[in-house]
Amino acid sequence: MKVGIIGAGSVGAATAFALVMKGVARKVVLIDANQKKAEAEAEDIAHATPFAYANKVKAGTYEDLKGCEIVIVTAGANQKPGETRIDLLGRNVKIFESIIPQIAKAAPDCILLITANPADIMTEVAIKLSGFPRERVIGSGTVLDTARFRTLLGYHLGISPQSIHANVIGEHGDSEVLVWSAGDAGTVSLEQIAKDVNKPFDAEAKAKIDDGVRNAAYKIIDGKGATFYGIAGALTRICAAISNNEYAILTVSSHQDDVEGVKGVCLSLPTVLGKRGVLKVIYPNLDAEERAELKKSAQAMKEYSDKALELIAK
Repeated sequence: MKVGIIGAGSVGAATAFALVMKGVARKVVLIDANQKKAEAEAEDIAHATPFAYANKVKAGTYEDLKGCEIVIVTAGANQKPGETRIDLLGRNVKIFESIIPQIAKAAPDCILLITANPADIMTEVAIKLSGFPRERVIGSGTVLDTARFRTLLGYHLGISPQSIHANVIGEHGDSEVLVWSAGDAGTVSLEQIAKDVNKPFDAEAKAKIDDGVRNAAYKIIDGKGATFYGIAGALTRICAAISNNEYAILTVSSHQDDVEGVKGVCLSLPTVLGKRGVLKVIYPNLDAEERAELKKSAQAMKEYSDKALELIAK
């Protein structure tokens, strides 16, 4: 599979490295406004290929995206310490106006995978600017948030995170919804497992895990300026699901016609992925509180998406 990556910063470079080392992409094209940076990252990553797979990594231009099955868009303004993803909106809309049409022209049959923040809103912007069918424009969504949730649950319960089934849905951001009610491992509810292993699973324990998931990005950004390893892993997993036509269920962001009465909004729900992109969205079982939280998240995304589309119109 050939993958293009727009943006050779920390996220783009880490993703290129992960794609190569996992053998998910046989060809990777790195594109950046700073050509020297893209060339340096491509060369550095290429030197790791003898230890992994016979893959090719190179820096290029938009014309080099021809034949790409997936184009990942990481380019965008960086989130600053204390800044919310929504604050990035105006700056990143302008960036997308300059790059999305060029991608669509060079690789008209590709799947667009958006990870620039605010990811859900920028996914909606990419749909508008590319003219692509909705199923071929996907946001990285809450795939990373879900991984964080499962990791912290695994640490708390003494179970491998890979054996835990628990999702984060809604916005990739402050209004995201941790679905506690449907979480399980080995068909047993998380609450029951906590009792079995004599671990607390009360409001205090859940609040600690919630904080670890919801505020992870802020904590990491405060410590080292950016998050990139986790999202690189998430993007690589999404690419593998598409490349292998897995019909895997991942909590990516895509355009939803209706979410708890909110019409036409991009956010994350469990989604079946394959070669053609989004194959089916599975609406999760939620309790009343989670449904109310999801509605609030959808309303917030709708409000800002409308603002973003208005910026494009201008």
